[in-house]
Amino acid sequence: MEPLFLQPVFKERIWGGTALQEVFGYDIPNENTGECWAISAHPNGPSMVDNGPYKGMTLDHLWNEHPELFGKPKGKVFPLLTKILDANMDLSVQVHPNDSYAMVQENGELGKTECWYIIDCKENADMIFGHNATSKEELQQQIQEGQWSDLLRRVKIKPGDFFYVPSGTIHALCEGTLVLETQQSSDTTYRVYDYDRRDVEGNLRELHLEKAIEVTTVPHQDAVGMKTVQEKDTTNITTFVESEFFSVYKWQVGGKSSFSYNDQYLLFSVIKGEGTLSHHDKQYELRKGTHFILPVGFGEFEVDGNCEMIVSHP
Repeated sequence: MEPLFLQPVFKERIWGGTALQEVFGYDIPNENTGECWAISAHPNGPSMVDNGPYKGMTLDHLWNEHPELFGKPKGKVFPLLTKILDANMDLSVQVHPNDSYAMVQENGELGKTECWYIIDCKENADMIFGHNATSKEELQQQIQEGQWSDLLRRVKIKPGDFFYVPSGTIHALCEGTLVLETQQSSDTTYRVYDYDRRDVEGNLRELHLEKAIEVTTVPHQDAVGMKTVQEKDTTNITTFVESEFFSVYKWQVGGKSSFSYNDQYLLFSVIKGEGTLSHHDKQYELRKGTHFILPVGFGEFEVDGNCEMIVSHP
């Protein structure tokens, strides 16, 4: 049994830039690369296994053909999607549906609860997180009248911050932000406002106001934080969230640490530094920008080096 190292998939976005190349050394397709789909089984961009007996197989295919690697799960689709986002410009203000709404309105797609770890951002950066409307009627009125400064809540951000973004939360990353996103495996987004930007053909980008108003939580509810830190040998493990959709942690490795996991598959993204993962008689290189999955039953392993990893599981 080996770790499943994955090849990322890159997405051009109107708001993207070149940070994915500059920070992680990725071979990006162009200078408007906004998203790295790092661990994905979504049909709009599945990752491919890059090593071992499953090399060349996409993650969605692996999920269906080798369910034993994931504990023979009941779900039809791999439930999570890990991305790195380069917000070189402001993203559109948007909101995502929950599972039950998406199931009906989006042809069986999952809903989209997500979370963000701020890898880096410019000084005094902020983001849009929530709104000030007290009723659906007020929300609709302020959107229709374009009262964006009154409606939208802005919060200051800094590197190392973590935000849990449940479905129904109006949100937007802003210019100069590099983020690792863990989310449900969904590509459904309802745009509320896009700064009247035009696409390459000169058309205003589509908004989805009726659906957006329907799914927005009113009044806005801030997710309650539960950040805890524990030490495991030379590794500090920060728990950011444990929800019904996913659990997300940061591992700060400062030497050699031993672990054992058998009952749960784990998703790893190396966001800083380098090290090695040792399993039985094999060693695997870990470097910034590496993404991999440890299958169910992986057992005992060691991590050594100086690196930071975002770790998640359903």
